[in-house]
Amino acid sequence: MPDDSAPKSAYEIAMERLRKSDEAAGVTRTSVTDEQKSAIAEVRNFYEAKLAEQQVLHESAIRKVTTLEQKEALEQEYRRERERLTSERDRKIEKIRRGT
Repeated sequence: MPDDSAPKSAYEIAMERLRKSDEAAGVTRTSVTDEQKSAIAEVRNFYEAKLAEQQVLHESAIRKVTTLEQKEALEQEYRRERERLTSERDRKIEKIRRGT
């Protein structure tokens, strides 16, 4: 346990304040089990691969466009797909953390 008389870093002070505000708000912290960590890592790896695949496909499609409108449409589609995959990943991770 750290010596209370030693000076604290800004990080330690910030983390202390966050813990106190969480306690005041009624937020409880639960530790993640090894099984949950493994499942979360698997989900992250899967979505990292999907995002990389989307990037490769997007870059390939961009090389083939001839007009600015086509490029903008592809950019929007790519952005939407990245947002969809990211939010899907985050939902699955949160579900694993909750244990449901």
